[in-house]
Amino acid sequence: MDHVRRPTLEKVDLRHLRALIAVAEEGSFGGAADALRMSQAAISQQIAGLERAIGQRVFDRPGGPRPVTLTPAGRLLLARATEVMSLLDLAAAELDDLSSGTAGRVTIGTYQSVSVQLLPDVVRRLREQAPDLSIALIEHDRNEDLVDELLAGTIDVTFLAGPFEHDDLDLTLLGTDPFVLLLPADGELARAHPGRTLPTSALADVPLVGEHEPQYGAGTINAGLRALGLRPRYAFRSYDNGAQQGMVRAGVGPAIMPLLATDPTDPGIVIKSLDPALEPRTIMLGTRRGATRSPATDLFTRIAKRECRAHLARARH
Repeated sequence: MDHVRRPTLEKVDLRHLRALIAVAEEGSFGGAADALRMSQAAISQQIAGLERAIGQRVFDRPGGPRPVTLTPAGRLLLARATEVMSLLDLAAAELDDLSSGTAGRVTIGTYQSVSVQLLPDVVRRLREQAPDLSIALIEHDRNEDLVDELLAGTIDVTFLAGPFEHDDLDLTLLGTDPFVLLLPADGELARAHPGRTLPTSALADVPLVGEHEPQYGAGTINAGLRALGLRPRYAFRSYDNGAQQGMVRAGVGPAIMPLLATDPTDPGIVIKSLDPALEPRTIMLGTRRGATRSPATDLFTRIAKRECRAHLARARH
């Protein structure tokens, strides 16, 4: 059996394909040269190089004024060349969108109180500025889980509850979120302390509503209370912020919560500052140190900074 050499495209490059498309569209080497702003000799060299690379002719050249015509191999290759150039044009447009931050994909790590109070407005603003951007969210209750996702590359940027440090992360401070006290609006403590502040000592021996440990908030709150000489006890624990506020409303006990975790529009509760106050938590954004950040991630960070400041200012008033 005679050995037939298998065509290879390893030596075909984009200049060959552009010349092929131009000659096919213009019907002549001279017309292709004008369209590509090249010399006719350069076009001839590109077509000759293409034919050497694939081992077949792509044009029949009748000579004289008659147009060149595609061979069967030329017709087949032209169809694929057109697809390749269309894909490259699409890639160029997508890269342009990516560089402007208006398209592509960003995956955001978040936790409950940020997801409920802050993130919806951040995502709304992000969609307004980048309507073609695909946004995905991953939620965890612990910083450690969010950091693991970030370092694994599952997410691009994540909210974190601080103070927090990590050698492998670049951290951006968004704002300070104070711990506040939630009381039932018609409860005894609210009536006994009608002002905006309640002495922290008034919580001595009062069963509280709070989170399960070792959640960040629970550990910080308990450590702060113990530092003030109080021994916290709990009547109810839940990871869910809404459940905690509901239990306060029902009179199960007061709750100490980050301000962003509360619903200040709830008529069944009152929110008071503590005196002395517990050390506040901070709202932070983390990205992988040394990793190239997409423009969409930078856009998200700018919007998150602005919205976090606005939310905390509204909540304090």
